[in-house]
Amino acid sequence: MSEHEILPMNDAACSNFRTARRMARREVLRAGSLGLLGMTLPELLRAQEQDANPQTIATGSFGKAKSCILLFMWGGPAHQDTWDMKPDAPVEVRGEFHPIPTKTTGLHICEHLPQLAQRTDKLCIVRSMTHDNANHTPSTHYLLTGEPPPRNTDKRQQWPHMGAVLSKLGRGEGALPPFVSMRPKVPGDVPRFVEQSQGQFAGWLGPTSDPMTIDADPSREDYTIGELTLQPELSVERLELRRDVLSSLDRKLEAVLPAFEAKVASDRRAYELLTSAATQRGAFDLHEEPQAIRERYGLNAHGQSVLQARRLVERGVPLVTVFWPNDGIKNVSVYWDTHSRNFIDLKDRLCPTTDQAFSALLDDLDARGLLDETMVVWTGEFGRTPKVGQVNSDAGAGRDGRDHWPGCFTSVLAGGPFKRGFVYGSSDKHAAFPEENAVAPRDLIATIYHALGVGERQVLPDINGRPQFVRPGTAIDGLFA
Repeated sequence: MSEHEILPMNDAACSNFRTARRMARREVLRAGSLGLLGMTLPELLRAQEQDANPQTIATGSFGKAKSCILLFMWGGPAHQDTWDMKPDAPVEVRGEFHPIPTKTTGLHICEHLPQLAQRTDKLCIVRSMTHDNANHTPSTHYLLTGEPPPRNTDKRQQWPHMGAVLSKLGRGEGALPPFVSMRPKVPGDVPRFVEQSQGQFAGWLGPTSDPMTIDADPSREDYTIGELTLQPELSVERLELRRDVLSSLDRKLEAVLPAFEAKVASDRRAYELLTSAATQRGAFDLHEEPQAIRERYGLNAHGQSVLQARRLVERGVPLVTVFWPNDGIKNVSVYWDTHSRNFIDLKDRLCPTTDQAFSALLDDLDARGLLDETMVVWTGEFGRTPKVGQVNSDAGAGRDGRDHWPGCFTSVLAGGPFKRGFVYGSSDKHAAFPEENAVAPRDLIATIYHALGVGERQVLPDINGRPQFVRPGTAIDGLFA
């Protein structure tokens, strides 16, 4: 990779944060050591004071969204073959596809996204995303947390996923977990995506804020969430007796093993879910949906995962991540990682599935009156090389493929306080680098946090009780309506 291939990023420490809750006495007592973390007690107290008077950068945008559905396209979609086409570029850059007009005057996207083309009036397309990491597993950390990946791959050293922050803040309603990851297991899964992608969990916030991970395939007829299903021989009454005995043991262990807190919290959540028949039937039973709705999303793992996400947010879950599943077809690119067969796979299996599910979600949220309070974020961890066949990583590219490329890519926003029928930023003539309004992941994540009402100086205790800033970057005013 040449020195000109990736834009330099600003790695200066974040300074714009605030607290959203009064700090516990034990956290204030630790303030003597805050200087080691880049914070001083006066800064911490100022953060608390600012919490009472949050500043907004766009009228009505702060906290307008109650929930977020993050559609994460593992592998890195080719932006110049989907959202940011370059029809006037040389053939080795522009590729095989043609742009089509959309519902938004002057805006064109790929011919293989026809349904989304008719719904661009609901979209805010960011064509100038950029960062500096061309490796799948660490680069996901940027787009899930906003921060660069740490050198230590221990997930407790990683930055917390946005959903974990909302969980720690006590967001959510009822018995449902506040943070859910749809990660259906299908044949052909690749461990480096499913297990090793960084930023999926609560990181240094600790395991009590980790997501509830659903790895069952919701497109299967026998789809159930196994942990939420009582065995036939076990009544709620017997479960309560078992819980009382277990709680007694837990209290004794918790007194001598502080780390046992995570297990206790997990057990408590599992019990609440198990004993909530309404939760089980209402949130996770996709058979309650009319068949026409299920078909509208697509009767495949991704489409039904997106439908499951809609059912969860309408019941008060603040954040659901829907990770793209590998379809298990042999001899094709895995996920959106199109090192070869780029145009075949985009045309036959990737674009049609995302076009159907994403457009169905927009229609469904809008029809239910939920789009104004529910954000949808569609993104991958990076884009693909400007030229077909260009090599930019150890994985390389075939004559019909594109390699990894973090220098420029596209993320798409919808709902909440975002502008609609709008394109923010632009790439250069080869879709290689941002030409206008470059957007770092930390600023995109800060923008999402702003819309969810997580303020600039939010502080939360880490797993060791030390207060840490949680919101990176600066919210982008130009994305708000």
